[in-house]
Amino acid sequence: MKIFRHSFCDPFKPDVIELGDVESKEIINRFEQMPWDEIISRMGKAKESDIHYSPSLEFEDKTTKHGITISAVGTSSLEEFYVFYKRPKRVKKFFGLIESDNPEYLTDVTGQTKEDVIDVLNAFINGKYDFLDSRIK
Repeated sequence: MKIFRHSFCDPFKPDVIELGDVESKEIINRFEQMPWDEIISRMGKAKESDIHYSPSLEFEDKTTKHGITISAVGTSSLEEFYVFYKRPKRVKKFFGLIESDNPEYLTDVTGQTKEDVIDVLNAFINGKYDFLDSRIK
């Protein structure tokens, strides 16, 4: 069983909340149990100065350092999810002339549904990194 670190960004708190370790079999439950719509609704009624960022749930594989962050977006109710994919990657710069390792290479995709996020989380849990690379560009 793989172990992942996970954390939550509460929009009403300035600091990230570390939630500790979680087993792979619990990741989708944690995502589904998060009261996304309730949080977005509260944000819609709050003063802008009281909001620090979008509600976000992050999971990181403690061995590979690959990570997925899911952020909920909406004005008064949940409209969509943004998904961020962090992983170590060799990247090319200066028209491909220089290569370097980026331990926290990050890409994202917007306009995701709950079902889309579950597909991404299943791929992440099962180490299907080619799928994630092709889906989150």
